[in-house]
Amino acid sequence: MKRYCLALDLIDDPKLIEAYEHWHKAGNGWPEIRENITRCGILDMQIYRSGNRLTMIMETLDDFTFEEQAKLMSANPKVQDWEKMMSGYQQPLPWAKPGEKWLVMDQIFQL
Repeated sequence: MKRYCLALDLIDDPKLIEAYEHWHKAGNGWPEIRENITRCGILDMQIYRSGNRLTMIMETLDDFTFEEQAKLMSANPKVQDWEKMMSGYQQPLPWAKPGEKWLVMDQIFQL
């Protein structure tokens, strides 16, 4: 199993942040999104928020790749609709390259 930690910012607007959290509460997300997440080899996914900064923790199968995840996501129109909707709440980190959203974080400490 592999673990990844990713970061992304939300647009710093309380109403948009509230709406983003609404879509991520149990029962509010689209079932096709959850299905796509697990189909690409993600075993567990958690998102945390502090202010407008998001941190995502993913545990995946050993053979998981972001390239394969991107292929599955781009081939699914419902996932594309979800991503388009979520983009209305999200903003890239200041150091992100054009078109990048969630950025993989480097682990710098482990106990």
